[in-house]
Amino acid sequence: MPDPTSLPTVEPPGFPGLPDAGVLQEMANAFFRALPGDAREVPPPPAMAGPGFAPPSVPVPPAATPVVPSVPVPVPFAILPLTPDVNPGSIADQNRSVAPSLYLTGFSASRPAFERKAIPALDRSLPNEAELKALLADRAPARGPVAPTGGGAMSSPTSEPYFLRPLPAPTSFPAAPTLPAGGRTALVPPAARPAAGAGFDPSVIRKDFPILTERVGGKPLVWLDNAATTQKPRAVIERLVWFYEHENSNIHRAAHTLAARATDAYEAAREDVRAFLNAGSSDEIVFVRGATEGINLVAETWGRANIGAGDEILITGLEHHANIVPWYRLAKAVGATLRVAPVDDKGDVIVEAFAGLLGPRTRLVSLTQVSNALGTVTPAALLVAMAHAAGAKVLVDGAQSVPHMPTDVRALDADWFVFSGHKVFGPTGIGALYGKKAILDAMPPYQGGGNMIADVTFEAISYQPPPSRFEAGTGNIADAVGLGAALTYLSSLGLAAVAAHEHALIEDCVRQLKTVSGVRIVGDPAERAGVVSFVIEGINTEEVGRRLAQDGIAVRAGHHCAQPVLRRFGLESTVRPSFAIYNTHDDVEALIGAIRRIRVGA
Repeated sequence: MPDPTSLPTVEPPGFPGLPDAGVLQEMANAFFRALPGDAREVPPPPAMAGPGFAPPSVPVPPAATPVVPSVPVPVPFAILPLTPDVNPGSIADQNRSVAPSLYLTGFSASRPAFERKAIPALDRSLPNEAELKALLADRAPARGPVAPTGGGAMSSPTSEPYFLRPLPAPTSFPAAPTLPAGGRTALVPPAARPAAGAGFDPSVIRKDFPILTERVGGKPLVWLDNAATTQKPRAVIERLVWFYEHENSNIHRAAHTLAARATDAYEAAREDVRAFLNAGSSDEIVFVRGATEGINLVAETWGRANIGAGDEILITGLEHHANIVPWYRLAKAVGATLRVAPVDDKGDVIVEAFAGLLGPRTRLVSLTQVSNALGTVTPAALLVAMAHAAGAKVLVDGAQSVPHMPTDVRALDADWFVFSGHKVFGPTGIGALYGKKAILDAMPPYQGGGNMIADVTFEAISYQPPPSRFEAGTGNIADAVGLGAALTYLSSLGLAAVAAHEHALIEDCVRQLKTVSGVRIVGDPAERAGVVSFVIEGINTEEVGRRLAQDGIAVRAGHHCAQPVLRRFGLESTVRPSFAIYNTHDDVEALIGAIRRIRVGA
């Protein structure tokens, strides 16, 4: 396979990238400083303070009298029902998130605590995204690299805001590991990489996926349901077969040969995940069943230990149910308040409202990097920095982002990051939770059983350090190995090239859908990845999905486990084609042709 850097130059889409931590901190501080009200100074977080660090000096605008716009403002949807066991005032505040009940918060230079100030949420003295860009461009200092806050190298900052930068060049990942020969049978499992010399050519890549040769109702399969699950390359399938034929054993608890092979393969897969995410240590990688279990793990361990009555949890209106239900349940159980940052008519998170919902009681922010219902790419790095500036911990749901763009958890600076293997060409029932080491070390166990204990008596129990502490019992060993093979396969293609290819497919799909009468595309976010959602006037979405299936075209039709954001657009369900590395413009043509026939009743 040729070096990805030798491939033809393709202009990548302008997805929000992963910038230098110092630039992000400046953006978050600038946002808070630009808010109307008393002069505020935002100190750097403790990790950034120290010799050589000098927060930039920014003039603080004078206090201004808020001006309430005269144009009518639509009230955003409500996510939480008004129930007796939840604070009604908090829900009302949350659901009036474009009304004057918004709170904006600031720090005091002498006292690192918040002060609340009620202001109209749509006061246009609040900086919007364009104003943030201008503000940063005017005042960005010339300086060298900023010391990393969470370990690992950071890129040097530039004066250009991160969301205007192109995607970074693909990272060089290690080849698939081989088993050590010292004292053991030397076995080399199948390499998890595309055919040699293929480069990024979807017609060649398709040959790596056996299921794509299937025919449905006598017609070729067109797989456009990738946001629900991706298909598996031969490299993953063969790696699973190899495991069961040559390595199958439980791990960590035996001295025999197969146990050693299985343990090597399992821990090598953990290293594959670490490299893919650019985590600092494999000890920061916990194997879970998927993104859902990863979020629940954080909610039931760190959340139960650190969130209590009167505290607040902030999510966005774009979230999958898996990033709503655990936090709703936690808030209800401990007496906390769940707040929701609203989404605008295009499907983007309203950054001003997000900032307004950060408060002195915000303990946790949990947000998606890419919406599974609309494909919205959120400015996750900026939102993480703003949440950290407010003193909150942050979890990022990367289930829909990892197949489509480079991931660097150290640059993103999230405290936790979760994703699912089956959405990134790996097996089902496996995924990973990344957590900063210091945070994982302080978290209590999630489940009890074997593998996670250091010592057990009837009087006292001591636990293993992470990640073993969170992997009770016999894990999904073979599928973890398969996940490692999937990530190595995808990485070898170059994530920047993947993003550019898929972006072209989405642009083509959107352009052609707009030419079909009666079709409404749901949302028009600033950046979109993986997904396009639409409805056809007068035709039930499930009927559209059924009729597309008759043409061999697989899409998802329903609420996509994201009912709140669909209701924000007045809908209960949509039709959702979603794209991956093996899709082509022929697949788009097949989809559009079938939609035209459905539209005219053919």
